[in-house]
Amino acid sequence: QVHLVESGGGLVQAGGSLRLSCAASGRTFSGYTVAWFRQAPGKERDFVAAISVWSGGGTNYADSVKGRFTISADNAKNTVYLQMNSLKPEDTAVYYCAAGRLGYPRVGATEYAYWGQGTQVTVSS
Repeated sequence: QVHLVESGGGLVQAGGSLRLSCAASGRTFSGYTVAWFRQAPGKERDFVAAISVWSGGGTNYADSVKGRFTISADNAKNTVYLQMNSLKPEDTAVYYCAAGRLGYPRVGATEYAYWGQGTQVTVSS
């Protein structure tokens, strides 16, 4: 069982930056793929970014965040980060961390077995 806790959300002006953190307890992220999804009010939960936290693992990004967001992992801290730069009002959503034993960074929410509680990100114009 993997317990995930997100932090780092908040209110920021357009063009600003935030860094989200996803910390795991119960076991390490080694061998897992960790992803960020987001859900705006009245909309579906969308893929944002994912990273395979194992040697040789890769990353994957939604087109809407490429060049602005960066996902990374700190194995020593058992934490995955999402650095979000050049934020736009349309990035406003609840951001969820998810983890699963996947071979590569998949984009489907149903592929991930473990989920955090979410953290709110609000970008004002």
